[in-house]
This record gives sequence, C-alpha cells and structure tokens, in this order.
Amino acid sequence: MHKAAVGWTTAPGLGDLARDARRRRAPPCDPVVSRVHTTELRVRYAETDQMGVVYHANYLAWCEVGRTEWIRAAGMSYRDMEREGVGLAVSDLQMRFHAPATYDDVVRVETRCTEVRSRTVTFEYLVSNAESGARLVSASTRLIAVDRQGRTSAMPSSVRELLERASAAPEGA
Repeated sequence: MHKAAVGWTTAPGLGDLARDARRRRAPPCDPVVSRVHTTELRVRYAETDQMGVVYHANYLAWCEVGRTEWIRAAGMSYRDMEREGVGLAVSDLQMRFHAPATYDDVVRVETRCTEVRSRTVTFEYLVSNAESGARLVSASTRLIAVDRQGRTSAMPSSVRELLERASAAPEGA
C-alpha cells in the first residue's frame, strides 16, 4: 500500500501522485510551523525504469509536491493563490543527482523558500532516502508570477507577504 506523509500527518494515498497531493489537507491550526516543510512519498513502480531505478523527471514532480505543500503549510493552497489571480511558472530549474532512488523506497522531500521578490520566488529542495538519510537529489526552482493570461505580473501583496513571512520562520520551530 502506498503511504504518504505530509509534514504533520501520515495518511494512505490512492492512485497517482497528483491525486495523492489533492487528498492532503492542512490541519486546522496556525500556519507556518517551520521554514522547512517535509513531505514523504513511497516510490511507485510506475516511477521507475526496467531496472527499478526512479526515472529522473519524477524528482521534479516530487519537488512540485514539496513546493505546493510548503505553500499550503504557509497558510494558502495553490488553488487559493490562483483565485487571487496569480500563477507561478517555473522559469529556472537546477537539479543535481547524487544517488538513485529505487522502487518501494520512501523518499523525503525537504522544501525551503529562499527568496521572495515582487515577481519571482525561489525554492530549494533536498530529496533523500527517508530510511537511510542518503542524499538523492538537491534542486532549486525559480518561479515567476503570471496573471490569468499568462503574462508576467507582480504578486499580490497578500501572497508575497505570506511567502516572505513563511520563509523567515524559524527552522524546525
């Protein structure tokens, strides 16, 4: 059975990664427990190649799960952000592969927001084996705010302030 742990809770997951992410809900408590948000996922067979090694593009999907859950833990779902009229498009991506994940491993995605500007936000990720602690991938993404028509725009102050407040929270608080 697929199990996914999202920061503060462990719950069974069903189906694909996107459906799993939609099922996760933030608990009814104050947002921003820590500047670092942790998400755990079990590697599914469909995410691996014939040798049982995770296909490299899946790490990017896991970073997206980490990022959207970081934003949710900060106090706003990505859906709510879109309702505010802002989308975030990846404008820069860097990944360094240190070791492979394999079928049925539990991986941990640690996500940090490292920079918030009027039009961009940068996240860093550390993907590791949750059981051994081995570093698998380190990555960063820079996202640019776009309006409903896909044009670059400034983030609404409410969104920018929420991201700034969460990124300044104490680590491990």
